[in-house]
Order: sequence, then C-alpha cells, then structure tokens
Amino acid sequence: MLVLLPPSEGKAASGRGASLKPESLSLPGLAGARATVLEELVELCRADGEKAREVLGLSVGLRGEVGKNAELRTAGTRPAGELYTGVLYDALDLASLDTDARRRAAKSLLIFSGLWGAVRIGDRLPPYRCSMGVKLPALGALGAYWRTPMAAVMPEAAGDGLVLDLRSSAYAAAWKPRGEVAARTASVRVLQSQMVDGVEKRSVVSHFNKATKGRMVRDLLTAEARPKDPEQLVDALRDLGYMVEAQAPARAGRPWSLDVVVTEIH
Repeated sequence: MLVLLPPSEGKAASGRGASLKPESLSLPGLAGARATVLEELVELCRADGEKAREVLGLSVGLRGEVGKNAELRTAGTRPAGELYTGVLYDALDLASLDTDARRRAAKSLLIFSGLWGAVRIGDRLPPYRCSMGVKLPALGALGAYWRTPMAAVMPEAAGDGLVLDLRSSAYAAAWKPRGEVAARTASVRVLQSQMVDGVEKRSVVSHFNKATKGRMVRDLLTAEARPKDPEQLVDALRDLGYMVEAQAPARAGRPWSLDVVVTEIH
C-alpha cells in the first residue's frame, strides 16, 4: 500500500540536524527538478523579500519565512515525519507509533511538496514555505511544473498494490494516476452527517477532514492492514469501524472514490 499525503503549512520552527543533502532524498529521479525549484526559490527570497512574500502568498506577519527560504541550503534539517505539524500529522502522531507500525509508515507514506515533489517520512528536510499552488517567476505554477518529473517516477513508486490518495486538489494536480495504477487507486472524501428536522444532511468538512484522514492512516498502520486494492481497503476500513461508501469508476482505468462518513467531528 502506498499512501499519498499532502504536506502541511504548519512545520517545526527549526531543524536540529545536519544541513540538506539532496542526494539522500527518496525518489532520486526527482533530483534534477528539485534542484531547479530549490535554486529558483532561494534566489527569489535572497533577491527581493517583499516580492518573495507576495509570490509565496504570505502575510506580513510571516515575512520571516522568506528568510528561512533564503537559507535552505545551510539550515538544519529534521525527518519529514517530524517537520510537518499540521492537523493531519497531529492526528497521525507518527512519534507514538510502535516500532513495527513506524516501519510500515516509512515504507508506505509519501508526502507531496511544492518544493521537493514528494518525499518519505525519513527524508531530512529544512523548514520551508512553498506550497504547490505557488507560481515561481521562472517556472510558473508548481503543480504543472511537477507533472512531467512525477509522471516519470510515480508508477515505479506505486508498485503493484493499492494507492490510497489523500492529497488535496492542489497536490493532486502534480500527479494523476493513469491506466492500471489508477484502477487500484482510491481517493477519499470525508463527509459529516447530521440530522436536521429529521432529515439527514451531509456536508464536506475541511479542518476535520484532515484529522479524520490522519486517524484513518494511523488505524490502518497499527492494524497491520494490507489491502491490495480499493475493495479490500473498503473492507479494512469497515473492520476498523469507519462508515465507508464506495463508488467504483464508471470506466476502466479510473480511480475509485470513497466517502468516509462521520457523525461527530473532533
């Protein structure tokens, strides 16, 4: 099973180890594209802090993030599994997993990134700010930029098992499963179910969507679940107590769509 995750805007404030070693990162086929984005981002942030802040979509209060980007090559690093601190990662709580579950997480989790393309939780990264929705002056929209290099490496990374796609739309733009990989891919939406005047109403949740996805991944890891395709994933999630509604693709070579329905948001 390969689980595709978005990163988080929330990150650890600083690294605590050696500086970046690009050659050590997973998916070495992305090395050239990573070097290009890193060079463009660092030079932008060094040359003009205000322009960089606007390009990155940062508020005035976050201008310090521009300075961090300018020093990415020499800043301290930490494993990606510790770097990202947003809602999904708080719920996933990698640090509290037992040794076996953490080993499974290291093999199965892949985090998409506007700067790095995609990384595994053990890859050491410096804190940075560069979402997939950013348009860098010389490269354009990063979601579009990453499509070609990601298309070259992701089929191999996906292997021959289930691909569980939990990315947000901005990160999903960087790679779309095709053909037989798509046929064993399942994307997940989280819906809240409420009774209003005796009638069930369902709505898409945002903040708690991330928390539910984080708990879901954690539960799959701790349960040693090994679903090989979307149908087995549905069974595994139901065994774990999730209310799941699955929609098989209308045409061959398309991903499955899963709705996870929650009645309580926490």
